[in-house]
Amino acid sequence: MSARATATATARIADRVKAVPDADRGHRIRLYSLYVLAFASNLAIFIYGFDYYKLSAIDRPFSPKHHMLRPSGPIGLYLGFIGVALFVGIFLYPIRKHWAWLAQFGKTRHWLDIHVLMGLTAPFIIAFHSTLKFRGIAGMAFWIMFAVSASGVVGRYLYAQIPRKVTTAELSMKELQELQEGLSQELAAQKLLPEADLRALLRMPDKNRVARLPIVIALVYMMMLDMIRVFRVARLRRSALSLGQSLSTLAGFMPTRHRELEKAIRAAADEAALLKRVLFLSRSQKVFHLWHVVHKPFSYAFAVLALLHITLQFVLGYF
Repeated sequence: MSARATATATARIADRVKAVPDADRGHRIRLYSLYVLAFASNLAIFIYGFDYYKLSAIDRPFSPKHHMLRPSGPIGLYLGFIGVALFVGIFLYPIRKHWAWLAQFGKTRHWLDIHVLMGLTAPFIIAFHSTLKFRGIAGMAFWIMFAVSASGVVGRYLYAQIPRKVTTAELSMKELQELQEGLSQELAAQKLLPEADLRALLRMPDKNRVARLPIVIALVYMMMLDMIRVFRVARLRRSALSLGQSLSTLAGFMPTRHRELEKAIRAAADEAALLKRVLFLSRSQKVFHLWHVVHKPFSYAFAVLALLHITLQFVLGYF
C-alpha cells in the first residue's frame, strides 16, 4: 500500500473511531445517571435500615422497622419485585442475540452496558430484600448471582480489550496497524510532551513473553498495565505544567484547559492502550472464550434457583 493510501485509510479509521464518543455521548450520560440512581437508592436503603440489619434474627421482630423491611413487608416486597425486574432485564441481553426483532433496537455495546449495570445492581437489591440474611435456596441463588456479577465485570473488561468497529465487528490486524500508525504520526508531530516520559508510557512487555503467560496471569497483567497507564499519563501531564497548574489538576490526574496539550496526551494514551490491546489480542480472545464457558452455567443456575424461590413463595402464600 502506498504512503498516501495508507494515510487515507488511517485517517478514515481514526475518524470513524473518534466519532464513536460523540455519537455515544447521550448513552454515556444516561448510563452514568442510572449508575448514580442505583448507587443513591442502595445507599438510602442501607442508611434507613442500618439499625435493623445489624440486629440478630431474634431481635429483629421487636424493631419498629421489621414490618416494613422484612422480606414479606411493604419495602421488602417492593425490593423483591425490583430484583425480579432486574433479573428479567439481565437475560434480555443474551436473548437479544436470538430474537431478530429485538436486535434491531440499539447497539450491542449499549445493551451490554445496561446488562452490566443491572448485573451489578441486582445483588444489592436482593441482599436488602433478604435483609442481609442468606439462607436456603434464596441464599444459594444470591451467592451464585454474586459470582455471576463479579464474572460479568471481568467479561465487560475483556470485551473492551478486543478492538471493534462501530458495527461491533472486530477490527482486522491490518486495520489495527493502520490506526496505530495514525496515532504514532500524531504523536510524532507534537512537541509538547517530553520524549523520556512518552517512551515510558508506550513501553510494553516482550511479545514472546506475553505469549507464554498463563491465561490468569495474562488477565492480571492487562489490568495492571491499565492501572499503571493512569499514573504514567498523570506524570506526562505534570511534566508540562507549573506547580500551581499541577496542584489544580490533582497532580496531573485531571485534564487541563490546554487544548493542544490534552490532544497530545489523549493521542499518547490512545496509542498506549492500542499497543496493549494488540499485544494481548490473542490472549484476550482466548480468555473471553473461556469466560463464556464459566459465566453461562452460573447464569442458568441462578435463573433456576431464583425461579424456584419465587415459585415457593407463591405456593407457601407469602405474597
